Amino acid sequence: MVESYQVCIRCVMDSTDPGIGFDSSGICSRCQEFYDVTRKGWFPNEEGARRLKIMIEEIQLTGKGRPYDCILGLSGGVDSSYVALKAKEWGLRPLVVHVDGGWDREMAVENVQRVVKYCDFELFTHVVDWDEMRDLQLAYLRAGVANQDVLEDHVFNATLYHHAARNKIRVILSGGNIATEGIGPRWMYNPMDSINIRAINRQYGTSQLRAFTTIGFFRYYIWYPLAKGIRIVRPLNFIPYSMEKAIAELQATVGWRFYGRKHGESLFTKLFQNYYLPTRFGYDKRRPHLSSLIVSGQMSRDEALCRLQEPLYKQDELESDIALVCKRLRITHSDFDALMAAPIHQFSDFANQDRFFRWMKYVQRLLERATGRRLRIYS
Repeated sequence: MVESYQVCIRCVMDSTDPGIGFDSSGICSRCQEFYDVTRKGWFPNEEGARRLKIMIEEIQLTGKGRPYDCILGLSGGVDSSYVALKAKEWGLRPLVVHVDGGWDREMAVENVQRVVKYCDFELFTHVVDWDEMRDLQLAYLRAGVANQDVLEDHVFNATLYHHAARNKIRVILSGGNIATEGIGPRWMYNPMDSINIRAINRQYGTSQLRAFTTIGFFRYYIWYPLAKGIRIVRPLNFIPYSMEKAIAELQATVGWRFYGRKHGESLFTKLFQNYYLPTRFGYDKRRPHLSSLIVSGQMSRDEALCRLQEPLYKQDELESDIALVCKRLRITHSDFDALMAAPIHQFSDFANQDRFFRWMKYVQRLLERATGRRLRIYS
């Protein structure tokens, strides 16, 4: 029996999200999880200010006598750009790392330059080997898995950890936050699974991975956090963070330019989220984003429903973006259409480490209960 379509009466998550549930009153399990679990790590109040002060002091202490006291990955997007501004305000000395995965939009690159110049931070840009990245990107499209953003996410995080270890930096500043990302869909498989990446490349790629920066399970979950003491902190969880206000401050302070969509600083991510996902899987990435804003009090449900009525793409904009992606991947529009029509797969159809990730999370929760503190991250 096919279950009927349903939308949460509190947020705008719906039954297209795999594994979502609804209680008898029509409230979904995703926003219920936010209220029961996620928001316990969110402190947009005096307690957050107290925790933020302690966090800043600890970062400065661990980096004392070194060129940098933390590392910050800067994409040119809202969240990471705002963290950079706050880091300057708080007196931190981050090494700023930008990862050029081959899909940066011009305004994102300009945003990075403007933020770094204003903050007077040192910038290191890691340029991904395009031949390998291109081949991997095509392998993922051939595989037809849902999360096509794995590659950019993986190389971004791997680069940050490797540079942190190389420069003996123990803190990674992240723009990740509960206020705008408190609700996440379950189709977004862990991008840190290098085994899954290599398995998809073996089956659908045409070359071996040599230059593509990866990070394995052992280094990501054990060696770097436990042996090297590297941890992630999310300072935006300790302030009353508003995306709308952050954009206004960035524009007024550094002339930052908005690209129109969340995570729209990457051309591929823009097409992936707004065309590939809804076309191939029926997922609308706006739903978790808008739902996050609803449960964090930044948007009404009625406004979110109105936003969802807007088209994901204007036809001319879509055709232009497809043409640009095809040109970058060196394929024809017909090739692209064939990839969009290929059979879809789940990440679990390929070798993966999901069982180990789940086990590690379970162990992490046990240790957190025993020690009374969060591990690997502050929030």
